[in-house]
Amino acid sequence: MSASPVRTILVPIDGSENAYRAASFAVDLARRYGAELVVVYALDINQSLVPLGVYGAAYPQNVDKILEAASKEADPWFDRIKKETDAANVKMTGKVIEAPLSLVGEIVNYAEKINAGLIVMGSRGRTGFKKLLMGSVASGVVTYAPCPVLVVK
Repeated sequence: MSASPVRTILVPIDGSENAYRAASFAVDLARRYGAELVVVYALDINQSLVPLGVYGAAYPQNVDKILEAASKEADPWFDRIKKETDAANVKMTGKVIEAPLSLVGEIVNYAEKINAGLIVMGSRGRTGFKKLLMGSVASGVVTYAPCPVLVVK
C-alpha cells in the first residue's frame, strides 16, 4: 500500500463545539494516515470594522487588542485539541489567522499556503444562522478549496 497523499490536514475552528467535534475527527484521521494537523482559529476582522458613513469603514485603532483577545480565546481550544493529538501521537500546530475580507477566502488561502491535503471543519459555527445543509463558511470552503473538504456534523 502506498503512502497517504494527505500529509497535512487543515482544521479551521471558531470556538464552537461543532468545530471541536470536527477537530476530534481530524485527529483520528491524522493518526490513521500519519498526517500533521494544522488547527487555525479564524478571526473575522470585518466584524470589528468601524462604520464611517459614506466614507466606508476602517479598522479600529485597537485592532492589536482585538487580535490579542482572539489569541487568548483560541488558546483553550488549542490546548483541548493538543491533549487529543498528544494522546494520538499526532503533530499539531495551532495558529490564529486574521480574515480582513472573508473567512472563506482566508481559510482557502491558508490551505493553499500550507499545501493542505484535506480540510476538516464543522458544518455550522457560532453564527447562529440555521442553514439547510451547512453553514455559509463551510459551504464557501467546500466550493473554493484547493483540496478535498470533509464537513463534520
